[in-house]
Amino acid sequence: MSGCEWDDETEEVKGFLQEGYDGEDFISLDLETETWIAPTPQSVITKLKWDQDKAELAFLKNYYTQECPSWLKKFLEYGRSPLQRTELPRISLLQKSPSSPVSCHATGFFPDSAVLFWRREGEELHEDVYQGEVLPNHDGTFQMSADLNVSSISPEDWRRYECVFHISGVKEDIVTKLDKDSVQSNRAEKPTSVTTIIIIIIITAVVALAVVSAVIGLIVYRRKKAQSTSPAGKDPDVLLNTVYGREAVSPQFPP
Repeated sequence: MSGCEWDDETEEVKGFLQEGYDGEDFISLDLETETWIAPTPQSVITKLKWDQDKAELAFLKNYYTQECPSWLKKFLEYGRSPLQRTELPRISLLQKSPSSPVSCHATGFFPDSAVLFWRREGEELHEDVYQGEVLPNHDGTFQMSADLNVSSISPEDWRRYECVFHISGVKEDIVTKLDKDSVQSNRAEKPTSVTTIIIIIIITAVVALAVVSAVIGLIVYRRKKAQSTSPAGKDPDVLLNTVYGREAVSPQFPP
């Protein structure tokens, strides 16, 4: 394993070259003294032999302290836009039920070098806190959460707690106060569901009443129409009674 590190603020450069064997450290290079370090007795023979090659040691020191940082700076310049972009997250406080922990959820941030924690009056909390892992989102950003057990916290003390999000490259932290009004919970959905059910029942009753009224109206209309078009409705006696307002007797003929 080999490489170099460059601090863009202090301009400090560090190089490293480490060799391993069978899953364990075998030998490593000390660039300050230009010698090899043998962590095990088995690697002492190799150290003594490699220490004799002064030209190789000088070449390695020049590469890891000069050439490697130079390439690193070029790569950083070429890829500055994607490598140094920073996206801040959306912070939400979530709680499934009154007895559940309050989860501080941060999503949509980049890069993944971020921390999320709970604190009380400026002091970071470790007890009653479950720290989640950083997980990737489908758009290349990341998400994480930190759960706080609030079962032993009185409602009056909630405002003394806050969730803090810190991301590399941004000086100011995102601080979210623990407030019951800002916590999204399933409890808020219950009244809405009950109201929705009541509205559905009322609408159903109104629709049923309208259908029944329409059916009754249709039956009455058909009966009146049938009476107006029946043979009895065309009897001369009935017509005379209607026109002259008196009874009329039809002549009787023998059979």
